[in-house]
This record gives sequence, C-alpha cells and structure tokens, in this order.
Amino acid sequence: MTSTAPTPVSMTGFARESGTLPDGTSFVWEVRSVNGRGLDLRLRLPNGLDAMESGLREAAGKRLKRGNVSATLTLKREERAPRLTPDPAALDQAIALATSVAQRLGAPPPRAEAILALPGVLRAESAEPDEAAEDAKRAALATAFDAALVGLVASRAREGAQLATILGALLDEIAALREAAAAEAALQPEAQRQRLMENLGKLLGEADARARIPEERLAQEVALLAQRSDVREELDRLSAHVAEARRLLGASDAVGRKLEFLTQEFVREANTLCSKSASVGLTRLGLELKAAIERLREQAANVE
Repeated sequence: MTSTAPTPVSMTGFARESGTLPDGTSFVWEVRSVNGRGLDLRLRLPNGLDAMESGLREAAGKRLKRGNVSATLTLKREERAPRLTPDPAALDQAIALATSVAQRLGAPPPRAEAILALPGVLRAESAEPDEAAEDAKRAALATAFDAALVGLVASRAREGAQLATILGALLDEIAALREAAAAEAALQPEAQRQRLMENLGKLLGEADARARIPEERLAQEVALLAQRSDVREELDRLSAHVAEARRLLGASDAVGRKLEFLTQEFVREANTLCSKSASVGLTRLGLELKAAIERLREQAANVE
C-alpha cells in the first residue's frame, strides 16, 4: 500500500451542507474561509438558536487551526395554516345572543357557520413547545455543521495541493537565482581589481599607477574590497532557507506561521546581497530574488 506525501493545507475553502429537519424545516449550512492570523469563526444563526454557538465553535476548533471562517445557517419553514379551535365562552355567548335575536325577530335559528364566523368565536390553537423536539432539531443542525466542516477541510486540502505546486515552483526559481548569483559573485574580486586599476590609471596614468603602487599593496586593497562585498554567507543561508522551506512543505502539521517567518529571513538575505553587490549583474539577480521571494511570501500567507 503506497502512502502519499503530506501537502500543505490552504486556508481558503468553501463547503455547503443542506437537509430537512423532522418538522419539515429545510436548512442550508454555508461555510467559507480565507487566510487569517489565527482561527476566527463568525456565525450567523437564526433567532432562537444562539445557544448552539458554543458547541459549534468547539467543533470548528477540532477541525481547523487557522483562518477567518464564516458560517451561515439558513432555515426555511414550511408554511402551514393554523389550526382553529372554538373559544367555549365566546361560542356560548354568540349562540345565546344569536338565538335570542332570532326569536325576537321570528326568524329561523342561526346557522352554525354564521356563528363560527363571528369575531372571537374561533382562535388559532397554539402548540405547546416540545423541548425534546427542539433538542433533536439542534442536534441535527450540529451534526450537519460538522459535515460541512468536513467538506471545508477537504476543500482546503484541494486548494493546498495546488498551493504546494506553486510554492515548489517558486522555491525552484529562488534556488536557480541563488546559483546564478553565486556564479556572478565569484567574478567580483577580479572585476573589482580591474576597476581599481582603471580608477588609479585615470588619476596617476596607467604607467605611473603600475610603477608607484606595489603589487602587494594593490592585492591588499582588492582583498579589502572583496571582503566588503563577500556574499557567500548570504548565499549559504539562502540555500539553507530553501531546504527548510521544502521540509516544511512536506510536514504533516500546520506550518503556515513557520513558513511566513522563514520568508522574512529570505527577504533579509536578499536585501543584504543587494547592499553588498559590487556589480550590475549581481544587483539585477538580487532584485529578481527579491521579486520571487515576495511572490513566495504572498502565497505562504495562505498556508494553514
């Protein structure tokens, strides 16, 4: 049995769960998430269901670690005509009054439907609240919410797989730029020596510069310039950061925060490389590195 390597999880996702409650009420849960510093759950519940909030938050905390999550519950109750029942006191009073008036007028007895149509004779029957039914309703909605969370986790995992491809490509680009920068940096000492000789030649004349400045002194100056522009440590740290980023992308836990901190180290090394650059070519590569690292930073902000 082959096992797939873990991939990072995105904080972006969407899920929907719908169904019908035993009383005929249809419901829809919609849960969506975007990137965030921590786990922030915003619930939109119909009136009367506020007591569910604590349990829903606990369920979300078990499934998710980071992200701004919004969950909306929509209920649609089936409209039913109210059941009417006669008010005994009002009915007796209406019958007595209608019968008395009919006798005085010598008219036939009042019809039943006419009496029932009199105001106040019939009233809507109010159902007593069934606490057990309400508990079952809340339990069904909580179960559906958990199913929606499962769907959201799956959606974020799919987004994470795509995100891993993008991050891997950016790390490949950064590694390639780092290698090109290392090759360019290796040429800096000789370029600085030639530049130094050209500047001295302009000041003293080429012949005088070679005659008046000992080769040992010239070598010392070149060595001092090379030391100031030595970027080997920055390049080594960039290699280490790329390796660490690849390791984090293959980890099974939430690595978003660590990856974000690591991109800050990437930026620091690229800035130092540019500040130490003694050639146009190395400066250009440093700027390309900074651009690639910025894209890496933006994508890393979506990792849980």
